[in-house]
Amino acid sequence: MAFGTQDDTDEVMNEINMTPLVDVMLVLLIIFIITVPVMKHAVNVDLPQASSQREQIKPETVRLSVDASGAYFINENQVSDEALPALLQAEAAKEPQPDLHIRGDKNVRYERVAQAMAMAQQAGLRKIGFITEPKH
Repeated sequence: MAFGTQDDTDEVMNEINMTPLVDVMLVLLIIFIITVPVMKHAVNVDLPQASSQREQIKPETVRLSVDASGAYFINENQVSDEALPALLQAEAAKEPQPDLHIRGDKNVRYERVAQAMAMAQQAGLRKIGFITEPKH
C-alpha cells in the first residue's frame, strides 16, 4: 500500500457532466417563453373584407296578430276572416317566402289561433312561429 501513487483512482473523465447544461437550457427556454410575446411587433392594417359567397336575401317577416276579441291583424292592419286566406296565399307565393309570426292575445280562445295557423298552413307558408312575452 503505497500512499504516493494513485494511478488507478485518478483516471481522466471522458464524459461531460450534463446537469449544468440542462439547467442552462431550461433557463434559456424560460427566458424565450417570456420574451417572445413581448417581441412581437405587428403593423395594424385595416384589411378589406371580401366574400366569395353570394349574399342571401333575408326573408321578410309577416306578423299575424289575434286580439282578445278574436279579430285578425296582418302587420297591424285589421283583416276579415274571409280575406285572410287570400292574403296568406299571396305571402306564400313570394320568393323568398316570408316567416309568419303569430301573436295571440292571452285572453283569446285557442280556437282562433289554431284557425289562423291552419289557414297559414293551407296557404303554403312553411315557417310559422309563435311570439310570446317572457314572464317577469
